[in-house]
Amino acid sequence: MIDRMHHDEAALLALENRVCSQGDTVHYAEHPKIFARSEGSYLYDQGGTAYLDLQMWYSAVNLGYGNTRVNEALKAQLDTLPQIASQYLHREKVELAAEIVGSVEEAFHETGRVHFNVGGSQAVEDALKLVRKNTGRSHMLAFEGGYHGRTLGASAITSSFRYREPFGEFADRAEFVPYPYCFRCPYGKKPDSCDLYCVQQIERKFEHEYTGAWNPKSGHSEFGGFFVEAVQGTGGYVVPPMGYFERLTKVCRDHGILLVDDEIQMGFFRTGTMWALEHFGATPDIIVFGKALTNGLNPLSGIWARAELISPAKFGPGSTHSTFASNPLGTAAGLEVMRIFAEGNYGETVLEKGRYFLSLLKDLQRKHPEIGDVDGLGLALRMEMCESDGFTPSRAIADRMFQRGLHGDLRVGNKTLGLILDIGGYYKNVVTLAPSLEITTAEMDLAHDLLDLLIRECREA
Repeated sequence: MIDRMHHDEAALLALENRVCSQGDTVHYAEHPKIFARSEGSYLYDQGGTAYLDLQMWYSAVNLGYGNTRVNEALKAQLDTLPQIASQYLHREKVELAAEIVGSVEEAFHETGRVHFNVGGSQAVEDALKLVRKNTGRSHMLAFEGGYHGRTLGASAITSSFRYREPFGEFADRAEFVPYPYCFRCPYGKKPDSCDLYCVQQIERKFEHEYTGAWNPKSGHSEFGGFFVEAVQGTGGYVVPPMGYFERLTKVCRDHGILLVDDEIQMGFFRTGTMWALEHFGATPDIIVFGKALTNGLNPLSGIWARAELISPAKFGPGSTHSTFASNPLGTAAGLEVMRIFAEGNYGETVLEKGRYFLSLLKDLQRKHPEIGDVDGLGLALRMEMCESDGFTPSRAIADRMFQRGLHGDLRVGNKTLGLILDIGGYYKNVVTLAPSLEITTAEMDLAHDLLDLLIRECREA
């Protein structure tokens, strides 16, 4: 039997190493850290050391750890209707769906319906089913650098081969096309003179039948849907140029391809708008959402789709199902999150904070030639670490920064603390920053100083 008394950190790590699968954990840290509590923008280890969190659980906790209103909504639900099978209805589900439908109508002037699930990957699976049901096609387009999850269906439209390699052949794997990554343009173009050359290459797929994707006689495309992230998440928080998605949307509309907007990481005001695609003048057919909907509390995800795609006649009862879909603890938390956004001024404050944080990153870039690129939209920010030439990717520096931040012994002024970072990008050299939307100016200044210290230490290691 396991001793159920309190374990110290070394004993817990030894126990974890013996009894836990690492298949459900991202064990990237050389020395895994055990945390004891969280509050606001901080995690705290068992010794009470504070760690400023600049990635907030992969953008799941947009309103900060321990948000009082969301927590209280979940507690109240726990005392009234904490559990109910998803085959039955409850008030919070219906009202939350109405809030999301209303937000999409306000953003894109489209009417639709919402379908709930539990995790982001499961919502992506639902979107795949919906595309197949409406188009009759199983072949999809997706972006290089795109990440949509690790279930079998979601892995098939996620560009990283390492997520698929151990699991055999994927006959329905998407066709991946380059994302408009202007700092490292795969075509060697410059954004001020390329005339969106990357979109032109997608347009070319439909010029004639011999590209293998289009039959001009029948007017049918080989592809059912194009799965996109308006701002790439795991791919390194790459922000596309203006005009790109408008032109891409026209390609999809002209060839009967449904545009599926994955907002799992970038939705819920991460970029300064409720939905990240709002910035780019494009209208989706389907939206996939999750993560920040419940501020990282009871998991809840879902899809919104245009009414004609997801009507009961088209997508009837039982088309997809999960035992815990639309669970009442999740819908209660999600409803309170939507109310907080409706009452606040996040469209203005997130953009204002994002501009200030980006200015701090540009200050660091002036000091450190190892920072090749900084960019961002709202509070989705990127800092690309390079060799001293400012371009050659340096995975080593980025990884050392990630590892060093977890030591919890960084000295800034009279404070000793740690720093929580996430590393993404095609070359695993991009520090992706997704702080709490409630982050203060003082915390952003502290982040600047901690990053400055880390870069100085880690480039010389």
